[in-house]
Amino acid sequence: MTSAELQSTTSDDAPRLSARGVTVRFGGLVALNNVDIDVAAGKITGLVGPNGAGKSTLFSVLSGLRRPQAGQVFMNGEEVTRMSPQRRADRGLARTFQHPELFQALSIREHLTLAYRIKNTPGRVWLDPITGGGFRPVGRLEHERIDQLIEGLNLTEIQHNSVIGLPLGLARLVEIGRSLAREPSVLLLDEASSGLDARETEDLAGVLTSLVEARGVALLLVEHDVDLVLRLSNRVCVLDFGSRIAEGTPAEIRADEKVRAAYLGEESTDGQEIA
Repeated sequence: MTSAELQSTTSDDAPRLSARGVTVRFGGLVALNNVDIDVAAGKITGLVGPNGAGKSTLFSVLSGLRRPQAGQVFMNGEEVTRMSPQRRADRGLARTFQHPELFQALSIREHLTLAYRIKNTPGRVWLDPITGGGFRPVGRLEHERIDQLIEGLNLTEIQHNSVIGLPLGLARLVEIGRSLAREPSVLLLDEASSGLDARETEDLAGVLTSLVEARGVALLLVEHDVDLVLRLSNRVCVLDFGSRIAEGTPAEIRADEKVRAAYLGEESTDGQEIA
């Protein structure tokens, strides 16, 4: 599909992020084989598959860390296949990593403030350390935006705490908040629930659902937790051995025989699915 063809769709239907025919090879190994995916505004799109299915490779292609041998990537109808991660970020794409990387010297609020300023007032990022301005508020708009984000992440009571020693669940929320502070239109989450206990996973699920609904972000959730993906996502893409074997609503994915056999378990003798 060309950029013109994507733009010819209605704005309500057009995906924020798309891949068409993406193929990646590592020598003789085909990591991705002609893969398509769409990530829509105000929706959660899940990407699942076993280890080695190609999830991380596709994630890298979408974020700009890897260039495919074939295929195209689009953001808002514009082809970005050859654009760097920074240029994609400038156009509204943000991502997280499997292991949160936080600055030990900064508080939770300061992490979000720094990310907001990198996007909105980049000159202050370099000027403040010289002038001693630090993280003093630079205006009501910044203050309000950071307050709203912290409240949405349920971090208000601990916003001034250092990130040192934060439980993994809270550290992931800070990293997600840092990404959202850049006010992205597309957010890629890489194994956001990895290492979380059941309560932390449920808290994260609630936060993600609320933020997508409130901000209209197009969210791609790359996850090993198939149950979580099927509960949260509006659409799900399933990879196996580098190929897309299924795509659809969670109900359609649960009913797909190939997916059910590979990831969700076989049917029991009384016809009930074992998941």
